[in-house]
Amino acid sequence: MRVDRVRLQNFKCYGDADLSLERGVTVVHGINGSGKSTLLEAVFFALYGSKALDDRTLDDVITTGEEEAEVELWFTHDNREYHVERRLKLRGDRATTTKCVLETPTETLEGARDVRREVTELLRMDSSAFVNCAYVRQGEVNKLIHASPSDRQDMIDDLLQLGALEEYRERASDARLGVKTVLDGQREVADNLRQQIETKENEELHERLNGLESRQTEIREEIAHFETQREQARKTRETATEVLKRHEETREEIDRLETEIAELRSKISDTERERKEATERIRELEDEREELGEQRQELLADGDLPVATGAETEVVSDAIADLEDRDDQLRDDLEEAKVAITETTGDIERLRETITEREQTATEAREEAAALAERIETDTEEIDERERKLAELEDRIETERERFADTAVAFGEASKRLEELEADRQQLTDEIGTVTADVRAVKNAIEDGERLLDAGKCPECGQPVEDSPHVDVLEEKREQLDTLETRLEEIDGKRETIDERLEQLERLREAERQVEHLEENRRNVAQLLEEKRDALADRRDQRETVLETAETAAIEADAKRDRIEDLEDDLADHRHTLGEINTERSTIRDHLASLRRVLEIDDRRATLSREIDAARERRENWRTMNDERRETLSGKRERKRDLEEEFDDERVETARTDKHNAETYLKKVDEKLEDLDETLTEVQNAIGATRRELEELEELEKRYETLEARCDRLESLYAEAETLQTTYGSLRSELRQHNVETLERLLNETFELVYQNDSYASIELDGEYRLTVYQKDGETLEPEQLSGGERALFNLSLRCAIYRLLAEGVEGTAPMPPLILDEPTVFLDSGHVTQLVSLVESMRDLGVEQIVVVSHDEELVGAADSLVRVEKNSTSNRSRIERGEPPDAALVSSG
Repeated sequence: MRVDRVRLQNFKCYGDADLSLERGVTVVHGINGSGKSTLLEAVFFALYGSKALDDRTLDDVITTGEEEAEVELWFTHDNREYHVERRLKLRGDRATTTKCVLETPTETLEGARDVRREVTELLRMDSSAFVNCAYVRQGEVNKLIHASPSDRQDMIDDLLQLGALEEYRERASDARLGVKTVLDGQREVADNLRQQIETKENEELHERLNGLESRQTEIREEIAHFETQREQARKTRETATEVLKRHEETREEIDRLETEIAELRSKISDTERERKEATERIRELEDEREELGEQRQELLADGDLPVATGAETEVVSDAIADLEDRDDQLRDDLEEAKVAITETTGDIERLRETITEREQTATEAREEAAALAERIETDTEEIDERERKLAELEDRIETERERFADTAVAFGEASKRLEELEADRQQLTDEIGTVTADVRAVKNAIEDGERLLDAGKCPECGQPVEDSPHVDVLEEKREQLDTLETRLEEIDGKRETIDERLEQLERLREAERQVEHLEENRRNVAQLLEEKRDALADRRDQRETVLETAETAAIEADAKRDRIEDLEDDLADHRHTLGEINTERSTIRDHLASLRRVLEIDDRRATLSREIDAARERRENWRTMNDERRETLSGKRERKRDLEEEFDDERVETARTDKHNAETYLKKVDEKLEDLDETLTEVQNAIGATRRELEELEELEKRYETLEARCDRLESLYAEAETLQTTYGSLRSELRQHNVETLERLLNETFELVYQNDSYASIELDGEYRLTVYQKDGETLEPEQLSGGERALFNLSLRCAIYRLLAEGVEGTAPMPPLILDEPTVFLDSGHVTQLVSLVESMRDLGVEQIVVVSHDEELVGAADSLVRVEKNSTSNRSRIERGEPPDAALVSSG
């Protein structure tokens, strides 16, 4: 695998960064805290997402103050190109992944889990394996040495995919135990089936079935006999029932005829009574008709009516129509008079409202003029006050400008000078950080050396003092520490001088800002003064206009009062006309009432004549109806006498006796048949149960045969699982031994290449991954007993050996991720740094396609094929990257 390009946006200390990486050795260089390691963390995060954050959360990778972050990574693996993009967004107080896409040569995957799973399968390592193999993070250079042998074994086994074999062995063991459990269960079931079969065979089921079937035949023959006798009894009962039914029908018909005869006699009597009542009703209607005729004559006798006393209905109707026409005409005149009154009244009211409005307008205008006069006086006073304030601002501006008179800074240049000094101060602060880090490193080296020297060993190589050529190295370190501390004091002094100058410039910059603020206030006051003068002139003009409006409104009100007097005279005339029309209409309404009553009487008399004719016709119809009913009554009396003569009491009594006997027998035979049916059902159930038991016996025998065959197959499967478990365990042991031997060889080659020292003979790695260092004299050392620099080189050699083992693969070379070293020189002095350069050179010569080293050490810059410099802006706290030119010198070896 080769990282081709990484792009960051709002990722930790980077606002927007884009970096392309090439084959060979790339050194990312910069001072401590500039953001170098963040570039490597971005590559790690792009590949594995949240799994690359350890105990941190997604919130931690978004730049402070930003809402979104984005990381894109382009890489080549096995000569195929890939592109992964991750985008984060803050939602409330929690960050979430809004986009995670991996573009492969064949497909596009979306979702954090799918992308991480694909990357793990592609690189053949998860995030933990990536850190243990290819990515040596800052501060973890001694991780493999400090790990226990069991932890080291798990790390390396996982990298070499041996953990999968252990997982397969455990699965085979689980499968073997599962088969054993199932086999025991099946054997227990087979034993139960065999006992059930023996129990059923002892019950003689076939003999029992034959006896039950014979009993079933006997019961069915007995049931057939009783059913024949029951059918004969039913026929006897039906015949007797028919005779009794005919007798009952005749009795019912006689009763019905008696009822109908009584009803006819009652109806004839009721109809005769109604005929008598109708005659009396005709007489009453004729009397009412005569009385209405006399009332009509009295109404027409009134001399004021426009018709004669004996006028016909048509003449009365015509007179009513003439009166209604006149009333309609008067109603129209009345409406016109009312409209005129309403309109005149409305005009008067509107005029009065107008007068009120004009008087109100005049009053408001006079009040507004008085208020404007007061406001004009107030504006005049405010103008005087603002002219005084303007003069005060001029004096304050002159005072602030005089503060620059005794300084070397011209007015307007304080901010620029302040920024220049702040840049100088930041440069000194960065230099203090670098020198402080160097002081800390030298102090740590002195402490390690003194501890070794107290133990009687060389502080440089760990050998006995009498055999070591580096005994004087502690004195050199102390001299180096004195030089660094002297330099640190000089830089501190320069920074204090700059701080004093910064304080003075801060005061001058504040004076500039105060002058700008005062000048802005002066412009605002001058503008407000001009606006106030203009407003004063406008208010004076407005007061004159308001006074003219008041005078005009008063004149208009007087004219409206004169118009109201004229309209009130017209209103009196309209009301007089309205009274005359109402009087005439009252007389017309009286005449119409009398004539309409005459028409009502005529209509009622006509109605009465029709009712009299109808009553006479009904009376005649009732007479005819009674004649017909009397004829029907005579016929029903004759039919009743004929039916009464047909009765035969002896035949009826015989039929009752036969029916009773038949019903008694049917009841008994039904009970007998029910008993036989129940017995038959019991026998049939017993037959069915016996047959089911025979079927169950056959089914049990078949199940027993099937279980025996299954147990045979399970025993064979158990043996196969046991063999598979043993095979995976043996294969894992063989592969681990092979890998341990290869890894031991590669570790010795790598350590000998980078640490050419006569003190150590070899390194041993046993099957449990325990590490032992052999000295030339045969003595052994634990890796923890090596010096700080030696431990770091030893661990890096082990990491590189594991990397080479994985790269060579089990069956040929395998594509590997870049070898990434983050601040590998933390525990190294200058001599060991030179050996680290040799290690990097050797890995490149061995065919590692891409090596990325992050370091602030200048010596490593010389090992770079390409150089990337990282700087951080002290004001914005944002990092930026730029491509540097590597030195022409080739990688140096430790010789």
